[in-house]
Amino acid sequence: MAEAIDYSIFVTTSDEGVSQMSLAVDGIDCAACIAEIETGIMALPGVVQARLNYSTHRLAVAWRPESSPDAVVRRLEDLGYRAHPFVGEAEASEAAHARWLLRCLGVAGFAAMNIMLLSISVWSGNVSDITPETRDFFHWISALIALPAAAYAGQPFFRSALRAIRTGSLNMDVPISIGVVLALGMSVVETALSQHHAYFDSAIMLLFFLLAGRYLDYEARRRTRALAGNIATLRGQMAHRIDADGMPVLVPVQALKADDLILVAAGERVGADGVVISGRSAVDESLITGETLPRPLEQGAVVYAGSLNGDGALTIKVTAGGESTLVDDVQRLLDGALAAKSGYVRLADRVARRYAPVVHLTALIAALGWLAVGASVHHAVMIAVAVLIITCPCALALAVPAVQVTATGRLFRAGLLVNAGDMLERLAKVDTVVFDKTGTLTLPDLALAVPPDADPALVGLAGRLALSSRHPLAKAVAGRASGGPVDGVPEVPGSGVSALVDGVEARLGSLAFCGAVLPADLPPTDSVMAVRHGARVLVMGVAQALRPDAVTVVRELTARGLDIRILSGDREAAVAPVARALGIAVAGAGLKPAEKIAALDALKGEGRCVLMVGDGLNDAPALAAAHVSLSPVTGAAVTQAQADAVFLGRRLAPVLAAVDGSRVAARLMRQNLALAVLYNVIAVPLAVAGLVTPLVAALAMSGSSILVTVNALRAARPTREDEVADATPAREAVA
Repeated sequence: MAEAIDYSIFVTTSDEGVSQMSLAVDGIDCAACIAEIETGIMALPGVVQARLNYSTHRLAVAWRPESSPDAVVRRLEDLGYRAHPFVGEAEASEAAHARWLLRCLGVAGFAAMNIMLLSISVWSGNVSDITPETRDFFHWISALIALPAAAYAGQPFFRSALRAIRTGSLNMDVPISIGVVLALGMSVVETALSQHHAYFDSAIMLLFFLLAGRYLDYEARRRTRALAGNIATLRGQMAHRIDADGMPVLVPVQALKADDLILVAAGERVGADGVVISGRSAVDESLITGETLPRPLEQGAVVYAGSLNGDGALTIKVTAGGESTLVDDVQRLLDGALAAKSGYVRLADRVARRYAPVVHLTALIAALGWLAVGASVHHAVMIAVAVLIITCPCALALAVPAVQVTATGRLFRAGLLVNAGDMLERLAKVDTVVFDKTGTLTLPDLALAVPPDADPALVGLAGRLALSSRHPLAKAVAGRASGGPVDGVPEVPGSGVSALVDGVEARLGSLAFCGAVLPADLPPTDSVMAVRHGARVLVMGVAQALRPDAVTVVRELTARGLDIRILSGDREAAVAPVARALGIAVAGAGLKPAEKIAALDALKGEGRCVLMVGDGLNDAPALAAAHVSLSPVTGAAVTQAQADAVFLGRRLAPVLAAVDGSRVAARLMRQNLALAVLYNVIAVPLAVAGLVTPLVAALAMSGSSILVTVNALRAARPTREDEVADATPAREAVA
């Protein structure tokens, strides 16, 4: 039905006749999708470019007149992917800012390399036979490179410092900007006076390293916002509205309003919240409510926008359309949570607010004091500059980032990918851990529970039949297949599949479809299904499996004094067994996104710092609202985007490693800041007394930076808690 969409409003065409469009692609779940999609699209006549960004799930396509956007979308559908036009002006602006930061970094790097070549010649010449004229020549060349380079590359810091000053506040960019400007200005004066030393290289190198960190941090946050922008595309861009003549008409989902009737075909996403008027099917709401199992729908059932319809067509009466759906509510909650969280001030900036005024006032008093005792203006200014150099916030600027880099590497080895630079600072303050259930405490895959005395041949046959079914529960059975799929397997929507095997009918599906009854001794499970081959019948359970080390990790977190809770969108019957198995006393079930945020706000009101761990779309606002958050790599892309870190693998051990690593990192950050302050307490009086030349001040400043860096390396040392032993069976089912 893609050909009915008017793509012209999403397409831009260049003067050369090349058209371009950006698509948000649904269904990308592995890196192999990149080659499949790009190769498939490039095979179309007229397509000149197909670039898929795996991080944001965005496909950029360009084609000549012999192709069309309809052909591109149809090709994606043939490959098994759904695509929706995407327009993101804000993201284009953010991408331009990222490119600007990268240019600044490139300019600083180029200038630093060339100035260092000149500086090495001066340093070696100062201890040998360089003439004053040659030294001054090299210094002036360095100035010609450094001054325009700093004027351009330093803009991210200069602009930030000016904004802070205008608002009457101070951040770390203020002392950095002042230090860079004064170092350059002093170097020009010293060069004009034919002095031995200039500091163009130090100023530019400082800018280069700081810009590298600034660019990487911005890129991480930009990817986060890009993924969050995909929320609106979860429900698709178009829907089939039934007109007055009873005919389905393709319209944008934004045009849907209450009381409209829409037709949702099998395999489509629902475009609006509503009530089922006719039809029977089952919908996958895992991205919306966190519920793993498909929810059966029939007349009168409520359904939400963004749900993925199963194998039956549905006619739905819209109750909330346009921008009033649950998905839009999630986006609004997400925006609000992010705005509330943005008030957090990083440790380095908190220190800078107190540090910068003291340093600058000290330098000013030193200059005025020396002038008062009869020193020349040049001598007084040089002492003031020495004070500023020796107290340049290099050590402070490195104190926290150096620990972050080292500790982040340790967490990476433990299976954690950190998205937020200040995650470790916030995580160290956590006293409460809130888990989602589905896909977080439990594995994302369903586990098949088979009676011990089950006929292996019948289980294998069930697996072969499941290979031909599109039902989500069939995935749990398909892994037991004893061979390839059975030929000619028709599927009865809502019931199961059947086929002739060795001349005898075989069925896999619901108990009623297979003529089976629920055994009295079958352990409680989330769902049951049966397989029949002639007279042989087997009833199997399908359940969620706890992550292998969930019991151990929860016990260890509790031992560290943390309060553990569950907030889940799943029903009570699914949440209670997990809470009992893990020994968690407080467990909320059936919670919508707003209710999860309300629960977190209540905990905040009690003065708690909450770590939220979740994986579904309904968890995204809660992750953003929490003091700090983690998400498994199997979680929804939007959820991963809001999380401060993503953990890999089937185990929960990275959560424990994150808690332990953050506490170590926070301790080292405080030590580094204390070392930087102690260094200043010793060095500043010497500089004020005129006992330190600018060169010695620069060496001392470098020494303090080395000291905090070496201390930060201690964050890389592993501890006993980095790996938690697995004390539970790998396929432990929740009973």
